[in-house]
Amino acid sequence: MTACAIETAAEDGSVASTGFTITAGGSYAARLAGDGEALFAERWTLDGPEPYAVPLPLGQPEERDADVLPLADGRVLIRRRVERRHAFSLLYPTGPGTGELPLGGIESAELRLLPPAPDGVCAYALAPGPRSTAIWLVAGGAFGPEHVAEVPGRCSGGVWLDRTGRMLALDRQLEGGPVKAVAVDLERGGEVTPLLQITEESDDRLLLAAPDSGLLVIRSNAPGHDRIGWGVLGSLLPVRFPECLRLADCAVTPFAVQPGQVLTPESCAVALRIDGAAGSWLGIWCPSGRRLHQLTAPEGWLAGAGLWSPECVLQLPYATKAVPCGVARLDASAITAREVITEPAQAECAGGEPYGGAGAPGAWKPVPLREAPLGGGTAGG
Repeated sequence: MTACAIETAAEDGSVASTGFTITAGGSYAARLAGDGEALFAERWTLDGPEPYAVPLPLGQPEERDADVLPLADGRVLIRRRVERRHAFSLLYPTGPGTGELPLGGIESAELRLLPPAPDGVCAYALAPGPRSTAIWLVAGGAFGPEHVAEVPGRCSGGVWLDRTGRMLALDRQLEGGPVKAVAVDLERGGEVTPLLQITEESDDRLLLAAPDSGLLVIRSNAPGHDRIGWGVLGSLLPVRFPECLRLADCAVTPFAVQPGQVLTPESCAVALRIDGAAGSWLGIWCPSGRRLHQLTAPEGWLAGAGLWSPECVLQLPYATKAVPCGVARLDASAITAREVITEPAQAECAGGEPYGGAGAPGAWKPVPLREAPLGGGTAGG
């Protein structure tokens, strides 16, 4: 299972979290719950026979701008902001109440939690500054928040590229130039390696990565405007921008990719949130096909939240008055299998049309991922 947070496109084109986060292993999730201003952290347990939620209220309600992130041991990290200071604590159920373990704080004008680390123990935060961005270990260290790396430029995003928590992808902007995804090696003091470079001028952001298969889902304006595309870690083939992912008058945001598809990126199922005038609904897409399957989401879906199992079962958390903590399960294997049979894989050029080999447009540079110190797959993509 893969880590996931509810995500939407921010004003700068990156991906911004909106509150529901699932651990990398899929055991727990956390969100701010409650009515009006009476907010509290809530932990969901997802790996049992039935999902259930545990409220974690304290003596006073939480502010709406607080962030929560679940850990693999069942505790919930919370970030609270007081002016320029960001304070961190671990919350956990204890008897009839809630226990709290303060972890210290960080002074920074901006700071946000990164997605859950693959080990489920550590939690990291990103603090962009005028000329560089600090990466902090805010949980899992020995003495409270620890500064682990300083990356030149202004960074956003945050996608884990491996299953050890060593390699982190960030979307970086240098001195007003274009945004480019880079790989940051946390075990080598934050050493930075280029990750996405489609054209010199394009903004190239990484949205999702599947470490097992090497599939990368990106957002770039290389085709002339923002489009969702895909590439493969280590491949020399160009990024492709499927026409089926371009919907008129709708925002399309990928939020989960199927794990466990070793060296077969084209077979990975990708779940997408689609937002339009009628509300939010679900999309299922596979790189090996040329169609986006649009499906009605379950009532009360926490829009943009979900995770895949390796067996192609998509789990969608939802909350209604009748069912305050529920998970709907969709077996998408039939959809993706049918897609593979009826729509054989075809490489596409940047505009989304089938790539014809010799003589086809060659202006789009490959993803230079082979230079990165990663062990991803090299299957053709």
